[in-house]
Amino acid sequence: PAWGRFSVKFYLTAILFIVFDIEVVFLYPWAILFRKLGLFGFVEMTIFMAILTLGLAYVWRKGALEWD
Repeated sequence: PAWGRFSVKFYLTAILFIVFDIEVVFLYPWAILFRKLGLFGFVEMTIFMAILTLGLAYVWRKGALEWD
């Protein structure tokens, strides 16, 4: 049938992929303008990366990255 059931793991993997693709989209312009942004830009990107790292640690701890 055309309407098959998919595991939730597929959806979680897709959402994680999209989140980290968006991270790259934000990192690229920041890397290009790094010298112009100065310390303020560095602090803002450090906060952004810390939030994403906390999210990754949470997902990892919950076992969403396990593929059984």
